[in-house]
Amino acid sequence: MFSKIMLSIIGCSVLFGSQSYVVDKTKVANLVMKDTKLSFKEIEGYQNYKIVATHFRTDKNEIRYILANPIAFNALKDKKVLMPDGSKIVKIGWSVKEMPTFPSALEADTIQRVEYMIKDKTKHKESDGWGYARFVKKDGVYKAWDGDIQSCVSCHALVESNDALFTKYQFMY
Repeated sequence: MFSKIMLSIIGCSVLFGSQSYVVDKTKVANLVMKDTKLSFKEIEGYQNYKIVATHFRTDKNEIRYILANPIAFNALKDKKVLMPDGSKIVKIGWSVKEMPTFPSALEADTIQRVEYMIKDKTKHKESDGWGYARFVKKDGVYKAWDGDIQSCVSCHALVESNDALFTKYQFMY
């Protein structure tokens, strides 16, 4: 059900642009990351954030929809180099499958993970102002990722000159 709701939201966002979208009030699980203490509840309502980009991770065979809360959305749209505190970037990773109606295309299948970054230079001094969280979905249930959050910090350090963001605003209106 959640997958169908998310696909509807994504479809509406893409079709109708940044001004019109469906409001989804789905509640998220009350999970907390062991290292950062960031909770899934921190981004409750993320389904209503605006899509700013998509990525395909070949190593995971996964399509990712990148969403931004209003603070991050405005900063990305305005091509700010540094994101302001309060910015939230959410990455939703979906497995892919062959599209039954168009076999030479792939489409999102099931959610594999929801990850997010939140900018707070005071709380997250040790990681260039960003806090990281990952919630993995297996057998229909989300669990807080128990890996080492330093892997997120190390990976995002590759794009330090872009305030640790791989994402660039991809939509033009």
